[in-house]
Amino acid sequence: MYYKNKKTPSRYKYQKRVRKNKKRSKKEKFKRKLRLKKWVIVVFLIFFLSVFLFSVYKLYSWYNDNQKIDKINESTIENTPIKEKEDTENTENVNPPEDASNDYWDYIKMNLLEVDFNELLKKNPDTVGWIEVKGTNINYPIVQTTDNSYYLTHAFDGSKNEAGWVFMDYRNDPVNFNQNTILYAHSRLTGSMFGSLKNILNSSWYTNKENHIIRLSTPTENTMWQVFSVYTIPKESYYITPSFNSDEAYGEFLNTMKSRSEVDFSATVNTNDKILTLSTCKDNFGNRVVMHAKLIKRETR
Repeated sequence: MYYKNKKTPSRYKYQKRVRKNKKRSKKEKFKRKLRLKKWVIVVFLIFFLSVFLFSVYKLYSWYNDNQKIDKINESTIENTPIKEKEDTENTENVNPPEDASNDYWDYIKMNLLEVDFNELLKKNPDTVGWIEVKGTNINYPIVQTTDNSYYLTHAFDGSKNEAGWVFMDYRNDPVNFNQNTILYAHSRLTGSMFGSLKNILNSSWYTNKENHIIRLSTPTENTMWQVFSVYTIPKESYYITPSFNSDEAYGEFLNTMKSRSEVDFSATVNTNDKILTLSTCKDNFGNRVVMHAKLIKRETR
């Protein structure tokens, strides 16, 4: 008994130390968890703050780009002589339809648009034309360079701008139009560039036949184009094919573009036609808004 009683205090002390160590261990674990939680919270706060600051920066950049692009466009329009051009003996009606009731015969009575390109070419030698689309905000000089990317991030004056500018596909010939001449621009929420092109799918636009005309002036000629197809489509390369190896391939292309239209236009197309294609983004998922029009009147300058 004496031996056991003598050992009891040591055993008690040992158990007490064990309990104390366990408590200390629990406290340390708790502290580690607390520190970890604090770090997680700090990391999340830093992340969300970074996202917030980045969003503010992008919003400011977007607003600033819009302000700059509007000023550039206003200055361009103010300093560019533009006039309505009545028909002359040099005016040519292109590929007229046999149907006398076709809207074509009403459209060719409209005046052409003539733009003085002297100052525009001094400001930007890449200038190849000027486009006006009825019933939209589209009223801009057209540029063209050696690729289809530069004017996605540069304005008419060459300044860096995410609003970009209206540009012609680098594969196209701006003097002797290809079978399919393609124009691109960003769809800005403010309606600038091709931002108002989405309006062509609204009944308020397509039920007004006076809107179905595009006027395009270049340094060498003035032209008029009749809309025959408008639609939305996922991103693809077929509708932006500039030229075809055979009339059969071109005819198939024209029939496809016509059949895609979400609006039934009176215009007919055949392989004797040259067409103009306008393309812009519809949303952030790669879908496009597309407009096709055929050449109906021209006059060499």
